Amino acid sequence: MKVLIGQFVTESNANIPHQCEISDYDIAFGEECIQKMQIRDVFDCHGIDLIPAIYANAGANGVVSEAAFAYIESCFLKTVKEHRHEIDGIYLMLHGASEVAGLAGGSGDHHIIQEIRKLVGPYIPIAVSCDPHGNLKKDYVEALQILRSYRQSPHTDKEETYEKVTELLCQLLKQRQHIHAVYRKLPLILGGEQSVSADEPVRSINIYMDELEQDPRIQSCSWHVGYIRHDCAVAGCGIVVVPARTEDQAYAETIADQLADYVWQRRHEFHYTGLTAKPEQALAMTLDFAGSPAVITDSGDNTTSGATGWNTFVLRQVLAQPNLKKSFLFAPICDPKTAGQLKNCQPGEAVKICLGAGVDALSESVPLDVVVKRHGEIARFVGEELIKVFGGCTLVSVKDKPIDILISETSQPIIMNAQLRHIGIEWTDYDVTVVKQGYIFPDFKAQAGFYVMSLTDGATPQDTASIPFKRIMRPMFPIDQI
Repeated sequence: MKVLIGQFVTESNANIPHQCEISDYDIAFGEECIQKMQIRDVFDCHGIDLIPAIYANAGANGVVSEAAFAYIESCFLKTVKEHRHEIDGIYLMLHGASEVAGLAGGSGDHHIIQEIRKLVGPYIPIAVSCDPHGNLKKDYVEALQILRSYRQSPHTDKEETYEKVTELLCQLLKQRQHIHAVYRKLPLILGGEQSVSADEPVRSINIYMDELEQDPRIQSCSWHVGYIRHDCAVAGCGIVVVPARTEDQAYAETIADQLADYVWQRRHEFHYTGLTAKPEQALAMTLDFAGSPAVITDSGDNTTSGATGWNTFVLRQVLAQPNLKKSFLFAPICDPKTAGQLKNCQPGEAVKICLGAGVDALSESVPLDVVVKRHGEIARFVGEELIKVFGGCTLVSVKDKPIDILISETSQPIIMNAQLRHIGIEWTDYDVTVVKQGYIFPDFKAQAGFYVMSLTDGATPQDTASIPFKRIMRPMFPIDQI
């Protein structure tokens, strides 16, 4: 048997001023595509051969340009056409929040499945693993036999989810059933920072879904938080349930209703995880904390959700403090122009810079006298393994202030110790580290003596009820009090 595989990942933030182009993607074909998707072992165990289409991962970024999407989708469809008569099944990793400029319906994820179905018909099994921060709709879900999202946020169970979905597909190929995933939309809209899996009510929702999956009539259950960084008709939370057999389809509908009600009844329990505060209070609390290390997450400029990472607001807050006693690390601030200026400077060299893209009041340029400490590169890691380098960076020290700033030429997020150690930085050596995140990621949370989410403004605002949505379904809680 043969399975066609591919990956298309973009978490498209419509609030940033540039589109996601093909140059923003990590792209791979053939054997490299298989390796990067991390799903070979399950298929090998079942003696199934793989037909790779394309691996295209831009992470959190802007809305996808028409040209970039056209190329990526054409690679999927070309591979399907070439191998149509030998494909037994299809496995895809689709983020779910890949908004495309000028595309009818907006969602690149939905469009890819729609076009593949036109080529292979309604019955070829298609399985999708996805991010829970993606948007769904009924005809997209029902076009799939299997759809399952990660349980954990932050997404520490990616590999586990890939393994589960590919195993379910292999079993379906051996015992073909006429099934499809079942979808329920909830009139509930949440941000990722209100739905961290270590906290309630998400912890209980995950436990409940685990219990439902113990039923032999149910293959999988998913609760999708949805994605709020582009205004679209399919935004909002969703439920997906996958039946085991043809005769279990009606039962899966019942379980979907049951799970949807379970989540809905807990709508008032969703809240920010951990300590959150307005920017002035967040900084004051951090400065008052007696120990170290402490972490401030600059949530309005959250690069893990597609923000630019170039806001200098928190830096200006800190610079304005008289008699600053605590040492600060900003990791990083994105400013391609300044990063380019520093690239050829030697460690120990004193330089005058104007840090900040200056696009708006939040990214206002700040004149600084700095000393170059070291150069490095922003890279992506899986565990301790380096996967891809995205661009250069320079660590500088501000003259006469206990402040170090990592200045990067890329908006790629730093979320792991391995990324900083690759540059030669131990963030725990500083009293306070400021990162471009919303909810705090595990490496920082594990070692921080204190952490607070600063409710800053920017491309990733956290107050869902205050976002001026125009195209979403209404009424929708908590914008409307249902």
